[in-house]
Amino acid sequence: MRPKFHRKVLSNGLTLLFEKRDTPVVSVAFAVRCGGINESLNEKGISHFIEHMLYKGTTTRTAHQIAEEIEKRGGDLNGFTDEAVTAYWCKMPSKHLNVALDVLSDMVKNPLFDAQEMEKEKRVIIEEIKMRRDNPQTFVADTIHSFLYKNPFGFHLAGSEKTLSDMTREKVLERFRDVYQPKNMILCVVGNADFDSIVKFAEKNFTEKNSTAKIPTYKIEKKDSSGIQKRRGIDQANLILAHHIPIAEDKRSYAGFVLNVLLAGGMSSRLFREIREKRNLAYAVKGIIDVSKEFAYSMIYVGTNKENVPKVKDLILDEYKKVSEGLSEKELAQVKDQVIGNFQISTEDSQVQLANLLMNEINGNAKELYEFEKHIRAVKLKDVQKLAAEVKGKDYSFFALVPE
Repeated sequence: MRPKFHRKVLSNGLTLLFEKRDTPVVSVAFAVRCGGINESLNEKGISHFIEHMLYKGTTTRTAHQIAEEIEKRGGDLNGFTDEAVTAYWCKMPSKHLNVALDVLSDMVKNPLFDAQEMEKEKRVIIEEIKMRRDNPQTFVADTIHSFLYKNPFGFHLAGSEKTLSDMTREKVLERFRDVYQPKNMILCVVGNADFDSIVKFAEKNFTEKNSTAKIPTYKIEKKDSSGIQKRRGIDQANLILAHHIPIAEDKRSYAGFVLNVLLAGGMSSRLFREIREKRNLAYAVKGIIDVSKEFAYSMIYVGTNKENVPKVKDLILDEYKKVSEGLSEKELAQVKDQVIGNFQISTEDSQVQLANLLMNEINGNAKELYEFEKHIRAVKLKDVQKLAAEVKGKDYSFFALVPE
């Protein structure tokens, strides 16, 4: 049975998304349609930096009070910056929905951007960047993105020490004022709540702004490149093979989900069995996929011994070849069931469903989320085989971080 869902665009421009659930928990998020994809090379990290600063205090609340009002009621408070969206969310007992709405709306409307706190937070993010660099799995995932796309999109959305150091308060305030307007914002609620009450809150607390400012956009240019980097102090090689797939508005993108799970979606997947179970070459074999209306790619990650990197790469490519030439309708049907089952289980968590709705809204319309099963069922054998054949034909990027 399809959940009770409402989508409404208010006269002030703000988009409301609501999924009704009869549980004592509610997840709430305010999001803006802006992220790493909207940044030039010399301002990389500005969306992520604004995200951090909105937790540092408002005109009526300190950073401690923001966290305390949510957490003292049993809630969980966090946020994220993605390529096309920046979001601020909390998960609360549903009886405290009004607190969640009040705190989050205060954050997105009235941040202080205290100059001293901004300089301190830059140092925090620089440590976050170092942490990503020092984690081999994270580092190879970040690097493969730069192998798939030219700059500025190829540069990681956290930015660099230089871009953060060059980021002035005036520039940050300018971007905030341009972006954080109702016409660019989404309020999403999943849980036990009343939609009419949410509408009244949003209409009362957000007024239309007549700014002509637009969110900047930059051309996304694909590429395919490969490389190996050596590093001291690690014992395992970490590698990723990635390839472009159709973007969200192209229904063939669902073939990308199917192919990714077929190859590396769990212990029953082809590559897990081939690389780990049959040959004992790795512990971790994982599939990762990222689909947006602007870009989309699929990745296979493996952690293995340095000497085994060429062999593992060949095994991955060989499996793409086998899929392109010999996937059966029976196996395709089994994988479709797995993809749909994984999706259904993930939606049990209201916070995951919140993120799902936001991403589908960014990609076009949140209602499309409820058509996921239908689209997966409609995936054709030839579409999966065609994607696999493109990789077999050397349409891929490859990166490995190996011990020196």
